[in-house]
Amino acid sequence: MLLVVDAGNTNVVFAVHDGSNWRGTWRIATDPQRTSDEYAVWLLSLLGHVGLKSADIDGAVIGTVVPAALYHLRRLCRDWFATEPLVARASLDWGFEIRIDSPEEVGADRLLNALAAHTRYRGPLLVVDFGTATTFDVVAEDGAYVGGVIAPGVNLSLEALHRAAARLPRIGIGRPQKVIGRATVPAMQSGIFWGYIGMVEGLIVRISAEFGGPAPMRVIATGGLAPLFSEGTALISRIDPDLTLEGLRMLADRNPRPHLSKDRLRQFESD
Repeated sequence: MLLVVDAGNTNVVFAVHDGSNWRGTWRIATDPQRTSDEYAVWLLSLLGHVGLKSADIDGAVIGTVVPAALYHLRRLCRDWFATEPLVARASLDWGFEIRIDSPEEVGADRLLNALAAHTRYRGPLLVVDFGTATTFDVVAEDGAYVGGVIAPGVNLSLEALHRAAARLPRIGIGRPQKVIGRATVPAMQSGIFWGYIGMVEGLIVRISAEFGGPAPMRVIATGGLAPLFSEGTALISRIDPDLTLEGLRMLADRNPRPHLSKDRLRQFESD
């Protein structure tokens, strides 16, 4: 079975795929200082709840935008699952071209989303990932990754608003019943929700117009807040919450699995 690890800025998501189905998915808050042993105590307990044990894992793949977390996640795979993880990087076989100026700079999560979206939906695509940052990634009809847009995530916007304005409270995210707020909190909720919808729709329209092409772009949304913001716009074609995990699984299928060796362990100590 394959252990899939998606380490984002907010959460680390662990999942196990048995070759046909996902056997379980679990998340924990991202903490670059969390050790491999701490991960193991938590993860092995959850695996046991679905009838799995460490010996069932014979492969692992990691995608991360938090470099500091990679050391401990690698050690988790090596020390507790006796497997060398494949780490998602631009240099791997993605099955498509990365047509941007500096391929090594693009976040693994964006390439993973592109891989899964093209495999599942085909055609020219725009993938919108509502995460810590909100990313808009363009996938050409032949599957090539051709760039995109990075915007602040809605939670970052909320936190900035609360911190910068002394009298504005910290609020939750929700869809307000009316655009015009008749008190401070409803006004803030409207500004966050409908302001964000305005940004998303504006970027979708501008990206689509600039990209051109004979066929219209399908817009695929992913990330934890995708269902909420998809309610506010008709421009999003489909919600796919597991896009990044599927991309990791597909990447592992495309590339040879690394082998754990004594030489590799010695090299790891000097990484």
